[in-house]
Amino acid sequence: MNIKQIIQPDGKLDLYKVLDQLISDGLVSKENAQVLKALDTNNQYSQQHPFSVITERGWKNKSHPERLITSDELTQWLSDITGIATKRIDPLVTDVSSVTSLMSFSYARNFNILPVEVTPDEVCVATAQPFQLSWQAEIERISGKKTVLVLANPEDISHFLVEFYSVSKSVTQAKYQSDDEMMGIQNLEQLIEMGRSGSLDADNNHIVRIVDWLLQYAFEQRASDIHLEPRREQANVRFRIDGVMQQVYEIPAAVMNAVSSRIKILGRMDVSEKRRPQDGRIKTKTPGGLEIELRLSTMPTAFGEKLVLRIFDPEVLQRGFESLGFGKQENKYWQDMIKKPNGIILVTGPTGSGKTSTLYTTLRQLAKPEVNVCTIEDPIEMIEPLFNQMQVQQKIDLDFAQGVRTLMRQDPDIIMIGEIRDKETAEMAIQASLTGHLVLSTLHTNDTLSALIRLQDIGVPPYLIHSSIIGIMAQRLVRTLCPHCKAETRIDEDVWVDMVKPWRSERPKKIYKPVGCLECRNTGYLGRVGLFEMLPLSRKFKHLLSLNADMEQLRRQAVKDGYKPLRLNGAQKVAKGVTTVAEVLRVSPAPMM
Repeated sequence: MNIKQIIQPDGKLDLYKVLDQLISDGLVSKENAQVLKALDTNNQYSQQHPFSVITERGWKNKSHPERLITSDELTQWLSDITGIATKRIDPLVTDVSSVTSLMSFSYARNFNILPVEVTPDEVCVATAQPFQLSWQAEIERISGKKTVLVLANPEDISHFLVEFYSVSKSVTQAKYQSDDEMMGIQNLEQLIEMGRSGSLDADNNHIVRIVDWLLQYAFEQRASDIHLEPRREQANVRFRIDGVMQQVYEIPAAVMNAVSSRIKILGRMDVSEKRRPQDGRIKTKTPGGLEIELRLSTMPTAFGEKLVLRIFDPEVLQRGFESLGFGKQENKYWQDMIKKPNGIILVTGPTGSGKTSTLYTTLRQLAKPEVNVCTIEDPIEMIEPLFNQMQVQQKIDLDFAQGVRTLMRQDPDIIMIGEIRDKETAEMAIQASLTGHLVLSTLHTNDTLSALIRLQDIGVPPYLIHSSIIGIMAQRLVRTLCPHCKAETRIDEDVWVDMVKPWRSERPKKIYKPVGCLECRNTGYLGRVGLFEMLPLSRKFKHLLSLNADMEQLRRQAVKDGYKPLRLNGAQKVAKGVTTVAEVLRVSPAPMM
């Protein structure tokens, strides 16, 4: 195809010519194109990019009627006919400060271009108008580098153009203000006072804008945690996305101090206290207007306060057990456990394994108007109106054990204990279960059978475990394969056998591997799902437990009762194309033989 067929004399893409070519290529119907041309009586779309005009119409792809035409699809179409590579702009891998220093915001906006990468020899520039290149020679002359063009959809360029430059401007101006204030220091007393209070005001407009951007961007990227980490000259901002840490931005140390102070103010924390760890909480809204909570935690380090914000997604409480990763068998075991009128149910696993989500989903199901659900947590993870929630307060000697004593006098039906850490808390949990209450709690152990050893280690006798424990569940979180790009691959027979041994599990006919695409930011994974290991305590199992049977005897009986280890549950999800063998092996312990 001759490129001149779709462009105007000045190099811009021509809407009518683009429509004609899309009709020829089978993406747009002739009828739709004629309707759009008829509407453009006053040339009203001349200032918009043709791709934006087309996608706003909500047309279905003529060749694939099951999906709508998107800007990404049109950008890929343009890439195919021009030979120019496409690029999805990803702020998590973009050095914003270096790319925004290359040209001014007004210059970039005038040509609707956005630098996305700067190397010693080249500047990579994203554009949606690859034939309008009047800017190219000037940028090469100023930078002394060769420019490399990539295609990006016009909406992404417009969005990140504003975002990159506004954040960069706020950080730069905040730094300059800090430098100016330092220049005004006349004596040691002023310098000491500035060191105490911070050289920037936390209510400074630039600082407010940086914090707002940070929170909103974290929500957009599905981050579960925001880490603000001070260093000597620059401070790091990192997100945890799908369980993996990602570098986001570098902020000058002086600016980071003000950002931390701003967040501490929002969390009603003591801004002047920087030597002791503190906890706080923020309630805000996502870009979509959904109310969301963040839990704050500070920690003194060699270069200042490190601040972590844990983001709690309220949609977790609305999710069913199937969306958490429960299969039919796991769901049946779990429902049988939580329907018991009294006893203890334990959920085990390391920090970040999804225990809180499982417990909150369970409590929400159990919290009927005729049921009194009470919790004692450290700290309260998510505020839920259906529960009566109490937080551990070590300063006034309100620990888990004392909290359970208090809850016992509150006429509860169901009690959730954040964690059983010691003998006293375990004894109170057992007492609550033996007096007719259903108790849910967590333990930090690798698997379900290890939880029994842990209880005995903290001093709980086997006969009390026998009489109070209903069942135990261990869980982990694995990243799920991106449905848009996962590809079939061959399975290594030896790896499969090693993963499922000593259980016999049929090797799947096909499994999938991560590839990477625009939707998953080239990671190959999108979201996470749970792996579950159930240990319902049968009568025979409890009888062996009361006889102080060794772990091997208990394991054999558990297998007879239907026990399956985490890795076997993971293997089932691999066989269904949900995740990969590598992910399962990464998070799950080897089963006890």
